[in-house]
Amino acid sequence: MKKFLRSEGMTKLLASLISILAGLLFGGILVLIVGLTSGNIGFSGALEGLQLIFAGILSTGRDAVGTLTWGFNPSSIGNMLFRAVPVIMTGLSVAVAYKTGLFNIGAPGQYLMGTMASLMIALSIPTSVVPAWIVWTLAFLCGILAGALWGAIPGLLKAFLNINEVIACIMTNWIAANVVTWAFEISPFKNNVESTKLGYILKTSYNGVQTAKLGLDSLFTGSQINAGIIIAIIAAVAMYVLMNKTTMGYELKACGANRHAARYAGIRDKRNIVISMAIAGALAGAGASLYYLSGNTEFFWNTYQSLPGEGFNGIPVALLALNNPIGVIFSGIFMAMLDIVGLQLTKLTAYNEYITDVIISVIVYLAAFSQLIRLLIGRRQQFKRIPDKVITAPVDDKKGGEKK
Repeated sequence: MKKFLRSEGMTKLLASLISILAGLLFGGILVLIVGLTSGNIGFSGALEGLQLIFAGILSTGRDAVGTLTWGFNPSSIGNMLFRAVPVIMTGLSVAVAYKTGLFNIGAPGQYLMGTMASLMIALSIPTSVVPAWIVWTLAFLCGILAGALWGAIPGLLKAFLNINEVIACIMTNWIAANVVTWAFEISPFKNNVESTKLGYILKTSYNGVQTAKLGLDSLFTGSQINAGIIIAIIAAVAMYVLMNKTTMGYELKACGANRHAARYAGIRDKRNIVISMAIAGALAGAGASLYYLSGNTEFFWNTYQSLPGEGFNGIPVALLALNNPIGVIFSGIFMAMLDIVGLQLTKLTAYNEYITDVIISVIVYLAAFSQLIRLLIGRRQQFKRIPDKVITAPVDDKKGGEKK
């Protein structure tokens, strides 16, 4: 048991938990300060805000007298799982690339290309001719393929021209943003049905295409949840198996550890770099497909103005999970939970929902120092083990000493 508690995996888990707890503690202090210094919140409002920060996902609203009520909230939990899907997939995208020695900051662009491909396929094929489930499958696969092709571009530049993948990814992000904007500008898919939604693309439900619920909507009533969360979990498990139990995964990690040594050992480093970025792009594209093929979400097509936050949110999700594909599931759900908590704060108190962004920022900042936290934990454990290793040397009786 002691060996398990002192293992590297447990040390990494403790480092992540310390980052999360420190971020929540900082957020709680911030909520108290804002509440006590704000005239329209006060002490009682600050206490309510503090309760929502730590347990907002379980809040069911207010009763007749205005008191916060608590319990199982199927709507909030279902929406949390729905929002977790894209950040789990982009978190996997960043984590897999990082395992192979690459920093995939191009997830936003890959996410956008996956969005464009999946929406255009889903809205262009009439479901009166082709069954809706076939259209959904084609759209999903095209979203994966578009993300993979876009992710392969920085991989090719890195492998054959040794261009830094971060620079290449930043450039492809904004190219994707402008390409997607132009493509939807000339497309017939803009929402002209609702006059207030002219800047949005039609929901896929307008064509009868949407992700199956598989009964999850009965368990989490009133939420947007669908089978996307199951697909995301399967993808995470698949990436764990790929990276840790297959020859390809071994080669990818070997290239990440030392590209030149891997080449010397007979591993085709250039091919593996391209494959790594293609897999990362495919995961980001899949996240976009799962989000927008749900049938109840709208895509703002003027993407040249800003990049999708889901792509960048994959970075803190991967950091918090220490790039472990299984850990990405939990860190993605945790980040989505903080989003729901922010909405609860806005809905039930006078706080602004963006206070949760500050909490996320602190958690990410501390997660970036996880190596330092692990070092401190390791030193503390080593210090505790020192007395167990102290052995008194025996003294030779012939020299007049006393054997101990």
